[in-house]
Amino acid sequence: MTPAARLSAAIGIIDDILRQKRPLTNALKDWGNANRYAGSGDRNAVGNLVHDSLRVKASAAWIMGIRDASEEPRDGEGRAILLGMLRSLRGMSVEAIEALCSGERFAPAPLSDAERAHLATPDLSAAPPFVRGNYTEWLDDSLARAFGEARVAEVGAMAARAPMDMRVNPLKIIRLKALEAIGHLDPEPTPLSPLGLRITANAEGRVPHVQSEPAFLKGAIEVQDEGSQLVSLLAGAEAGMQVLDLCAGGGGKTLAMAAEMNNKGQIFATDSDQRRLAPIHDRLTRAGVRNVQIRTPRAGVMPLDDLAGLMDLVLVDAPCTGTGTWRRHPDAKWRIRPTSLDVRTGEQRDVLDHAAGFVKPGGRLVYITCSLLDEENGAQVAAFLERHLDFTLVDPATNAEAHSLPALAQHQDCRKIGLLLTPHRTNTDGFFIAVLTRNP
Repeated sequence: MTPAARLSAAIGIIDDILRQKRPLTNALKDWGNANRYAGSGDRNAVGNLVHDSLRVKASAAWIMGIRDASEEPRDGEGRAILLGMLRSLRGMSVEAIEALCSGERFAPAPLSDAERAHLATPDLSAAPPFVRGNYTEWLDDSLARAFGEARVAEVGAMAARAPMDMRVNPLKIIRLKALEAIGHLDPEPTPLSPLGLRITANAEGRVPHVQSEPAFLKGAIEVQDEGSQLVSLLAGAEAGMQVLDLCAGGGGKTLAMAAEMNNKGQIFATDSDQRRLAPIHDRLTRAGVRNVQIRTPRAGVMPLDDLAGLMDLVLVDAPCTGTGTWRRHPDAKWRIRPTSLDVRTGEQRDVLDHAAGFVKPGGRLVYITCSLLDEENGAQVAAFLERHLDFTLVDPATNAEAHSLPALAQHQDCRKIGLLLTPHRTNTDGFFIAVLTRNP
């Protein structure tokens, strides 16, 4: 496919996503199935065009003269977003964009005079914060509570592509040896996590398939964002502890805690969704983890009664809106609805109240989300403390310093209840963590 043909394909996919309000992965999969002639390079290039367009959807549309906040698709909106993205995010000149839009076979139609004029002056100075930050308008109040005037910079940083981060498994290898093992992939140590390795995507947005590397197959490394590594370290799991990972999912944080515990003590891992829990078995075996007991739910009920009041540490990696993952899932920020936030905050309240019953006196309750929103973070913890007077908040700065991560102490949420990591602050996915102790 020519670059112009790739652009035409991307315009069609964006129009489909806007019209059908469907997930990006589904739209790209359907396009690939319908266009099997497209090679892997074509698919990657088209996918990157679509991803990049959704990263800056609001500002790209504004640049091209679409100024209202209607959520209904308009004729030519996909084309406007793609052209605006090429100019604003990729920095292409008007002449270069015009060369792609030649109107020749498989190429987009030539630029109109109005399009050419908009591209010549891509000005966002009069745009409201939600346009400059590229997020849906109804979230502006929530993001203003979380970040104030910094919300445009904070959410705007989500437009960048995320790197590939990996966690070194100390049960198998040290970081220096891991760097050597995958040295041909040009990894670098992560700046904050002492266990992290990072590979930056190339100009085409590609990263190597590390899952086929011997170091991965032998369990020496795991794919895990640096932010997820950091909150796992901040949880404070230690050798000999009794730990409950109540929302374990695929097991990323379970594996990280098991390594911190050096396979000593016991971790009970469970999740209300049996399907999310399924991958954990193979991951534990590959990583050489021996101190994890999986509690698979039966008919939606988790068999945990025998653990009540006995846990040194209970980890709640709570269900949330996922606003901290928008670098990796740029379409999600346009599909989120107020009802989604209401549902998630209700689930968080319930899981926190449930988790409290497993913490022994003097034990720790650790609450984590991958959200940027105060409603899911500090406000949720504050409400929990009002309901449970037998719990006390651990100062977030003190907790960071206690786990040899003093650089994180400054990155607190708006209430000073927990630590808040973001792409803008720490170049990680967005994560919130608060630590509470049950009074003796």
